[in-house]
Amino acid sequence: MRRKFLLLLEMGLILAGLALGWSAWKINSVLEQPLHVTQERLLDVPNGTTPNRMFYRMQTEGLLDDAVWLRLYWRFNMAGTPLHTGEYRITPGMTVEQLFDAWRRGDVVQYNLTLVEGWTFRQVRSAVAKHEKIKHTLEGLSDSEVMDKLGHTGVFPEGRFFPDTYRFVRGMSDVELLQQAYMRLDEVLAKEWAERTTDLPYRDPYQALIMASLVEKETGIPQERGQIAGVFVRRLRLGMMLQTDPTVIYGMGERYNGKITRADLREPTPYNTYTITGLPPTPIAMVGREAIHAALNPSEGTSLYFVARGDGSHVFSDDLDDHNSAVREFQLKRRAGYRSSPAPQQPAQPDADDSGQPPSDDDAQQQEPPADDEPAPQPAPAEPPAQGAPAGGAQAAERPAPDEQH
Repeated sequence: MRRKFLLLLEMGLILAGLALGWSAWKINSVLEQPLHVTQERLLDVPNGTTPNRMFYRMQTEGLLDDAVWLRLYWRFNMAGTPLHTGEYRITPGMTVEQLFDAWRRGDVVQYNLTLVEGWTFRQVRSAVAKHEKIKHTLEGLSDSEVMDKLGHTGVFPEGRFFPDTYRFVRGMSDVELLQQAYMRLDEVLAKEWAERTTDLPYRDPYQALIMASLVEKETGIPQERGQIAGVFVRRLRLGMMLQTDPTVIYGMGERYNGKITRADLREPTPYNTYTITGLPPTPIAMVGREAIHAALNPSEGTSLYFVARGDGSHVFSDDLDDHNSAVREFQLKRRAGYRSSPAPQQPAQPDADDSGQPPSDDDAQQQEPPADDEPAPQPAPAEPPAQGAPAGGAQAAERPAPDEQH
């Protein structure tokens, strides 16, 4: 009896060993099986998907065989391993084991969206809404409702997002992306504010952000940002109006058709710095770190005026006479190809996975000199009036076009 028991035990152990060996061979062969794809494709793993569901879905789609064995392997060898949401690139010849390695690493396909310096919040929303890989939840909401969704109720959105290239995986929501850009702006502004120069005419970082938006819209030449900021800061200190055309354009809103006239310069809006003293109430565009730095570290000097040369750069003047001379030289004798600012820079071309395209929009820095619908004014007085002549020399008789002088 005992001998018979030992014989049965021995046979059981042999069978168990064979079963274990066969199971190990089977699982190994299942892991080494190539995925059934004939060309590169993306495998989407939606949020909340479990490995078991993925195995059966892939088997149903004909991408692999023996999903039940993969389920057992995952349970006993990879329990607790997170399955990262996103898209995974699968190619011909890729094995299931290689796919598992990609899942372990979270090697998901990433996409780009570039938010550009000088864009308005309307342009930002348009770019986000056009990217097909972003989960859209903000469609149809007003700007204030969008800010509610972002957790910043009562905050005006213009200029509150940082221009940068943001990388994300498929399924990231528009709210999540905008929250990143909002927090990034706060971080940059706080750091630059902490390192600012002394004796600036700003009550708080927000006023510096407003100034930075004016600098951003006035020039794209890095070495000029500090000079532009210096002119504006000196005018603030003297109680002179800033009189910068981008604020007029912003205040016109959708009525702006690519040109501004003298009538527009006289129209009172909260943003028209030809009719208000001091800074406008909010930023007028999204700003980069360089513009923020310039607003908080303006160049020293004595100039109170600047005028576009026509190649994107500006001539800076200390007094109205010199400024009028520059106007005559660079604006009344315009050459072909004249530009008030550098040629508009397009964001870097997106990679093969990026379908987001920047929206088109009227931009003060991208407009050719606008026509004027009124006759030239009478000659300017020898000295600027008490409030100061506009930075663009609107008091100058030679003023040919209202967005070319500052």
